[in-house]
Amino acid sequence: MANALVWFRNDLRLADQPALAAALSAGQVPVCIYIHEPEEEGDWAPGAASDAWRHHSLAALDVALRARGSRLRMFRGPSLAVLQALAAACDAEAVYWTRRYEPAIERRDAEIKRALRGQGLHAESFNGALLFEPWQRATRQGAPYRVFTPFWRSALADWHVPSTIEAPRSLPDLDGDPDGIPLDALKLRSARGWDAPFWDHWTPGEAGAHEALEVFTDGALRGYREGRDRPDQVGTSRLSPHLHFGEIAPWRIVAALEEARTAATGADIDAYVRELGWREFAHHLLHHFPETPERNFNPRFDDFAWARRDSRALEAWRTGRTGVPIVDAGLRELWHTGWMHNRVRMIVASYLCKHMRQHWREGARWFWDTLVDADLANNTLGWQWVAGTGADASPYFRVFNPVTQATRFDPDGRYVARWLPELADLPVPLRHAPWDDPGRVRRHAPDYPSRPIADLAAGRDAALGAYRALKDRAAD
Repeated sequence: MANALVWFRNDLRLADQPALAAALSAGQVPVCIYIHEPEEEGDWAPGAASDAWRHHSLAALDVALRARGSRLRMFRGPSLAVLQALAAACDAEAVYWTRRYEPAIERRDAEIKRALRGQGLHAESFNGALLFEPWQRATRQGAPYRVFTPFWRSALADWHVPSTIEAPRSLPDLDGDPDGIPLDALKLRSARGWDAPFWDHWTPGEAGAHEALEVFTDGALRGYREGRDRPDQVGTSRLSPHLHFGEIAPWRIVAALEEARTAATGADIDAYVRELGWREFAHHLLHHFPETPERNFNPRFDDFAWARRDSRALEAWRTGRTGVPIVDAGLRELWHTGWMHNRVRMIVASYLCKHMRQHWREGARWFWDTLVDADLANNTLGWQWVAGTGADASPYFRVFNPVTQATRFDPDGRYVARWLPELADLPVPLRHAPWDDPGRVRRHAPDYPSRPIADLAAGRDAALGAYRALKDRAAD
């Protein structure tokens, strides 16, 4: 049998794995490899939380491969050079991988494909991450979409979800080929073990992804349309990190949801699939506007009067010490679990960008380093949406009131009490607005900030004033 390199990246699964399937359908022995070279990802090399998740996901993939007679060979070094050396050592005639869509990776992969083909290898890439390729959708004028609703309407009108493919029961392997290096040699885990609490909440790997999907369809799916906004309840799928690392294909999620469709769950399923649509939209935007992780999508905001960077205030925000409980609870949840509820992400981001008037890039970088589901497309779209600078964005003059948000979506204060236990004995109104009775709060939680780092009314007024000034300059 001929041999082929199957290059795993953010597609750490065996089911619905088009690169692996291509090797097997061609009658080739798949030599499964992973190459760690974060320097090739440009300014957005994976953050610490992503590295920690990847360590566990790679370990799980290796276990799954060994159970089928194969194994995962891991390497460190320039990707092209490693691929060329391995192809020669393994006498491989082909290299297969699934596509990634980050701008730096797209450029690198195109160069690698040209180089491999230039030396006579069959090099082919596949879509393993999205329901639609980012370049498949276009307006009637042939331009990329800038607004989600017409983008999603176009996607639904051309709805073709790939069929699911089960993982192979067994795989051939080679003897005597390069072994690679041990997983620990990639140094993805921190020696300090700061990520240890994460794994009380997550099971990285394909099996963990399938388990999370089953838990969701059996539980939170019913009522998802409303429950997804409640951080005090289990109302979301928690599939985002599994999707980011390719431990499960989005079309498998759609297939499982359709199997669960009933008259009672139809609206909830449609709401969840629409959230997958936002993920597709994010990748569509990143592909067509690759500068947006660093620059405003809407250039009007290039002249916006952000406040001077305040390192002390930013540190208070990062560590959950702003004095606004719903904001602090979200940031402490992030630190202890590597994840934050999506509704709270919006509140946390709005407080940073509008009440504190710190640049959205400050928040995007922190999320990038601390989220286990840190995804460049989603992170960029999310932060620019909240900041009002992005595509189909929330208007800048829409300023979330964190107390109103907390009262509506955490009405009993349970979410705040969980992540800010020092406030748990306070009555619910004070859990949301402790400054209303500072003496009582001081007795229960003497170390909690006595006042918000940015006053809600003053911060809102300053943000709206800066926005009005921007509009006035544009009018002149």
